[in-house]
This record gives sequence, C-alpha cells and structure tokens, in this order.
Amino acid sequence: MEATQNSRVEDFIEFAMEVIHRAGDEALSYYGKGRLHIKFDNELVTEAELHLIDFFQNQIQNAFPEHQLFTNNHQSDAIENGKKTYLWIFDALDGVANFQAGIPMWGMSVSLMENLWPIFGAFYMPSTGDLFYAKAGKKAFLGKEEISISDQDSINEESVFLTYSRFTHHFHNTFPGKIRNLGSTAAHICYVAKGCAEVAIISNESYQDLAAVQIIIEAAGGKIFKLDGDEFFLNEYIDGKRIEDQLLVVSQDIYSEVLDYLQPVD
Repeated sequence: MEATQNSRVEDFIEFAMEVIHRAGDEALSYYGKGRLHIKFDNELVTEAELHLIDFFQNQIQNAFPEHQLFTNNHQSDAIENGKKTYLWIFDALDGVANFQAGIPMWGMSVSLMENLWPIFGAFYMPSTGDLFYAKAGKKAFLGKEEISISDQDSINEESVFLTYSRFTHHFHNTFPGKIRNLGSTAAHICYVAKGCAEVAIISNESYQDLAAVQIIIEAAGGKIFKLDGDEFFLNEYIDGKRIEDQLLVVSQDIYSEVLDYLQPVD
C-alpha cells in the first residue's frame, strides 16, 4: 500500500515538472511585451497571470479532478473537512516588474501538499531555463545538480545580502558585504538555497508566494525566520492574508549575526 502511495506521489511530481515547463512556454508569449510608454504595464501582467492560472487549473482538473487548487478567496472547506487529500499551490508570476519589462529575473512556482503537509516544490525561470526543485525533507536541486546553502559560518565583505525594493526605508545599511535586489523574491530564496547569497530578507509576501520555495530552501539546509526570533509557520497564512512581518532567509549558523546588522530606521 505504501509503495503504491509513493508511486502516485512520484507521478504527481513528474506531472508538476512537465506542466511548469509548459506554463513557462505560455508565459514567454507575454514576456517583455509591456507598453514602453508605461512604467508598469498592469494590463499585460493581469492578462498573463489570468491566462497562466487558467492554464494550470485546466491541467489539474483534467489530470486529477479530485485534487484541489489553492486560491486566496477561501481557506478551502474541502481541506478542513478532509474531502480532498492533495492541494496544489501555483504562483503564476514572481518578479512581475521584470517580466513585463523584458528582464529575465522572474519565474513561477508550484507546490504540492498532502493534508497540508509539504510534498514537493519547484520554481522555474523560463527566460533562463533554471529549474529549482525539492521533495520535502530530501535534497534540493537546480536541474540535475544538487544544491545547498553557503558554508560560510560568518559574514564578511564577500557575503551577499539580497533585499527587497524598500529595504532602505526600513533598515540602516550596516551589512559589510554586497547588497543586491534582483526583483524576484522566489529567485532570491533559491539563490540562497544554491549558496550564491548568504542571506535574503523578504517582505509583504503570501502563502502562495512562499509555499514552493520554503520547501526548496529547507531542503538545501536553510530556513525562513522571523526577525523577532519567533518561529515562522507558513500554514498560519493559508487563509490568504498577507505576511506583514519581514522574514530572513538564512542558515541557522549566521542568523544571529545577520540580525546584528539590521538596524531599523526610527
């Protein structure tokens, strides 16, 4: 029975890998087509996101009609009442400003939960072809290459800190290394998972934004922390409310040291 169940899960993962590549091809038909005279072409982004969500939902319904697709509009009575076992979470576009402007730092993510326990997560960047993925509790990969967080046990001038756009509105810049903002939260987290950066700070995210990449960063040896030291539980936000806390994506070994560099603006 267990072998059959594991086989089914492997089928789900294979399906997810295939569909996220196909969704990426769909997204590329919209990529970089924002109107030049508009700083941010919200119309293009909305059209692309709606198309991708519809595409993914159709794939799920056709392949696994008994499965459920996460939405922000409801917590899902089916999950609470035990009517469905599997829940898919699809984030159609992360890095929307880059996407509409033709900058390749954007992507999409998909994750699978079984009774709200994480099973698998993937983040795909169609413009670069990079696919990050992991099974919960197993190893993390970029393509066929196993990845893990940086082995640095302290911060130095070569350390890389990935931040969000309004970071300097909230914190004084005391980090001794290199500070970068690439415009994609999921990419930031995956680059920490790969060891390209030691730490990322993220803000104003959602359950949908983090469901897949939390699986990846934890499989790579990192973790998502609250700044006040409290443990971060993503499932507390499954009802769709925004995550207002700023969060650190980092290894346990340097978490406290990084906090020392984060001096809030008064």
